[in-house]
Amino acid sequence: MTAATLSAGRGRTHLAVLIILGVTHLLNDLMQSLIPAAYPILQAAYALDLVQIGMITMTFQIAGSLLQPVVGMVTDRHPAPYSPVVGMMFTLSGLVSLSLAHSYGAILVSVALIGIGSSIFHPEATRMARYAAGGRYGLAQGIFQVGGQAGGALGPVFAALIIVARGQPSLAWFALAALAAMLLLGWVGSKQRQISAEFAKMRSAGKKDGQAHVRHAPLTIGIGLVVLTLLMFTKNAYSESFRTFYTFYLMERFGLSIPSAQMMLFVFLLAAAVGALVGGMIGDRIGRYRIIWISVLGPLPLTLILPYADLFWTGVLTILINLIMASAFASILIYAIELLPNRIGLIGGLFYGLNFGLAGVAAAILGSLADTYGVEAVYRFCSFLPLAGLLAWFLPKIEEAR
Repeated sequence: MTAATLSAGRGRTHLAVLIILGVTHLLNDLMQSLIPAAYPILQAAYALDLVQIGMITMTFQIAGSLLQPVVGMVTDRHPAPYSPVVGMMFTLSGLVSLSLAHSYGAILVSVALIGIGSSIFHPEATRMARYAAGGRYGLAQGIFQVGGQAGGALGPVFAALIIVARGQPSLAWFALAALAAMLLLGWVGSKQRQISAEFAKMRSAGKKDGQAHVRHAPLTIGIGLVVLTLLMFTKNAYSESFRTFYTFYLMERFGLSIPSAQMMLFVFLLAAAVGALVGGMIGDRIGRYRIIWISVLGPLPLTLILPYADLFWTGVLTILINLIMASAFASILIYAIELLPNRIGLIGGLFYGLNFGLAGVAAAILGSLADTYGVEAVYRFCSFLPLAGLLAWFLPKIEEAR
C-alpha cells in the first residue's frame, strides 16, 4: 500500500512496523521458549522431579501474567511507546541470571524476571499492531503472532544445538537477542505518534460514515469475555502439555534422545506459527466466530487418536493439531477487542496474561498428574480438552468491523 489515504474503516497498513513487531515478538518468545527447552538439562543437573518442573513453568507463567492487565490499563490512559524496551531489560537480566543459577530457588527467580519482561512487552506491542493494521486486523495479528510462534519453535532448536552441547552457561549468549530487540523496539516506539494519529483519523472517518464501533451491553461483554477465557484455558492447557512434557513423552514412549525429542518439539511449534498467520488472514475473510469454532473444536478427533499412535503418526498428528489449534488466538484476541474497542492495552494484557497464567496453572496440574500416573496419562487426559470448544455456542454474535 502506498499513500496514507485514510478512508472509512480502512487506513494505511504499516507493513514495516508490523514486520518489526513480528521480529521482536519472535525474539521475545525465543528467549522465553529456552526455559522449557532447557528442562531436560536442568532436571539432570539438579535432580528435579516433574512437579518441580511444573512449578518452574507456573512461576514463569504467573510472573508473565499478573502485570500484563495492569500494564495494559496504564498504557490505555498513558501510552508508553518505549515500555517494551524496559520489558526486554528484565528479560535480559533473567537470562543472564538463569545461566548463572546454582540452586532451584535461583532458577525460580530467574524465570520470574523473564516472565515480568514478557508482561511489559505484550500490551503496548499489541496496541501498536492494532494501530498499524490499517483495518486489516487479522493480518496484523497474524504477523505479530507468527513471530511469537516462530520464536517459540526456535527455542528447542537452539537448545538442541547449543544448550545441550555447551550447558546451562550458554543461556547467557541469548542476551544478544534481547539487545537486538531493544534496538528494534526503540525504532517502533519512535513511530507511535504518527501511526496512532492515523488510527485516530481512521476511527473518526468511520464514525462519520456510520461505521463507529458499537457499544455492547455489559452483559454481552461479560459473557463474551468469560467464554473466551474458558476457551483460552482449554487451548492453552493442551498446548502446555506439549511445551512442557512433550520431550519427556517422546523419550519415555519411543526412546528418543534429547536432541531428537527437541527437534520434534520444534516441528510441533513451527506448525503453530503457520496456524497463527493463516488463522488471522482467514479470519479477516470469514469472521472470527467461524475461525474460533473450527480451531477449538476441530482438533478433537486428532487428539483422541494421538495417545495410541506410533512415532510417525505422532509427528503427523501433533503438527495437524497445533496447526488447527493455533489459528484461534488471533481471532480470540480480535473478538475481545471488538467487545471493548477502547481498551486495546487492557485486552492485550489480559489475554496475553491469561495465555501465560492459565498455561502455568495447567502445567502445575499436569506435572502432578504425570508424577502420579505417568507422562502418557497426561496425553490421554488432555485428548478430551477440545470438547470445551462447544462453549463457543454461547459467544455473543457481535458485528465485526471488516
